[in-house]
Amino acid sequence: MTATGEWSYDRYREGTAPLPRPNLAWNSYGRGVESIGRDGHPEPVDVPAPAPDQLLVRVDAVGLCFSDVKLIRLGSEHPKLYGRDLSVDPIRLGHEATVTVIEVGDDLADTYRTGDRLAIQPDIYLNGRSVAYGYTIPGGLIQYHLIGPEILAADGVSYVIPVDEGIGYAAAALSEPWACVEAAYTQRRRLWPRTGGTAWIIGHPDDERSYDFGETLRDTARVVLTGVSPSTVTAVLKATGPRTETSVVDAPELAEYSPIVDRETDGEGFDDIILLDPRSASEVTEVARHIAFRGTLNLVGERPLDGPSSIDFGRLHYDYTAFVGTRGPKIAAAYGEQRNRCDLRPGGLAVFVGAGGPMGQMHVQRALEKADGPAVIIGIDPDRARLDVLAESLGPLAERSGCELIVLNADASDPSVRDLIDRRSDGAGADDVVVTVPVASVMASAAQLMSPDGMLVFFAGVANGTTGPLDMSRVYLSSAQYTGTSGSTLDDQALVLDKTAQGSLSPDLNLAAVGGIEAGRDGVQAMLDGRFAGKIVIFPQVAGMPLLGLDELADKYPDIGSALGPQGQWTSEAERRLLETYGAVEGS
Repeated sequence: MTATGEWSYDRYREGTAPLPRPNLAWNSYGRGVESIGRDGHPEPVDVPAPAPDQLLVRVDAVGLCFSDVKLIRLGSEHPKLYGRDLSVDPIRLGHEATVTVIEVGDDLADTYRTGDRLAIQPDIYLNGRSVAYGYTIPGGLIQYHLIGPEILAADGVSYVIPVDEGIGYAAAALSEPWACVEAAYTQRRRLWPRTGGTAWIIGHPDDERSYDFGETLRDTARVVLTGVSPSTVTAVLKATGPRTETSVVDAPELAEYSPIVDRETDGEGFDDIILLDPRSASEVTEVARHIAFRGTLNLVGERPLDGPSSIDFGRLHYDYTAFVGTRGPKIAAAYGEQRNRCDLRPGGLAVFVGAGGPMGQMHVQRALEKADGPAVIIGIDPDRARLDVLAESLGPLAERSGCELIVLNADASDPSVRDLIDRRSDGAGADDVVVTVPVASVMASAAQLMSPDGMLVFFAGVANGTTGPLDMSRVYLSSAQYTGTSGSTLDDQALVLDKTAQGSLSPDLNLAAVGGIEAGRDGVQAMLDGRFAGKIVIFPQVAGMPLLGLDELADKYPDIGSALGPQGQWTSEAERRLLETYGAVEGS
């Protein structure tokens, strides 16, 4: 092992400080927080030597994430564990992790060296199957562990990202949740008909409008037409490519849509659906049920529907279903990024529902730090204490950015929220509404707050099959956007780390509590209980420190507390003092 000798902070940064004895880990053996660890404590495990294709890494910081709730509640039944018996083959939480390379396997010597700092992107896929770090692959709630091809070369992709030396350990760990926030404003939807896909064009026999399909169907493999007029059939045949297979089906009743989908797509749904002249909310509801994963529904019409449609909120979030639209007659006008935005409207009015929670705060902070961000931000939350934390921590940032930050202690259905938005928008509604609360009723209420051409973002996901009312007329009459995202990519996380290194993003502002390795399970419980308004970070190399809010540090550890920022925020100096004073765990 290379990490030997006397401990010092400089040697810690270099990756040559002594290894701990024992190496402590929080393994999870089943359902519930009580299944984490042994008798409420982390368990000692060996510090392993790396194989030629492995790295021995030291875990420097781990953020705790509410998305682990499902894993904690379901245990072995979690879908990403594929029937794994945790009682004999435990997993380990901690997918928001940053590590330092301690020892390099011979085969990796040309790529990595001792002291390299890395952030791990947990959303790993192998042979098309999710094998996420912190789920299938044991995560970061441990002091030292091995990483190999399952992370460094999964399907030929390395899921680690170099971390600039100027970025703190907590900030690097929080790059993963920040990447998820960043991903919410990047285009995840497919916004043009799928090449080689199957399209379904639905119309009404009495609709004699002259539609122009342009190039939209040129590369489609199959097109199914139901209920369209003869002139529309002619227009489609002119627009399809030489290899496109086309079939015409008589106009079915809504109840007969499912057999068509089963017959034409084996029940998978159509890649692209174009609904011409939609005439009822129930028609849109039924058609939307038959969009394939990452599919599109293009609504083309001039008349509003007779009410809201029932839309699957879970699929918006997890399946990236795209709703596009245009008044017509040019079908292509509905597609593309110019018509379908994904980021906050510059100079607009943005509302954040659930703003007081950890992820809600991060969304608000991103909006404030965005160079061309909103002019007015309204953060709503039913938790007054959390809103106070938000206002105190991000108020100075709002002043520096010239953005007006308003916090309102209410939920999305409270009339006072709509009254405030109407006053600030002259009755138009919010340009953007971002929802970080995974409750269908809250999501539906939030949709009522947006302007006709606004954007609704579902950040917190509910299960597929969870439906709620949305006014789909806005999609084709006013270009409203209904979007949702889940997880992040390597590019998202790399962008966050670049922004952090450049000083245009401050992940530390969202840190609310810290603890040492022994506080790992307490941190998970505190996260479940909503004890802290911001993020919790565990420092596995710190021994003997309980879980503490940053506001408690001044009393318990005054040398660390005195190094916090002017708003009581985490700083690199506070982190250095923490590790320098309390990180000297017993070495060999």
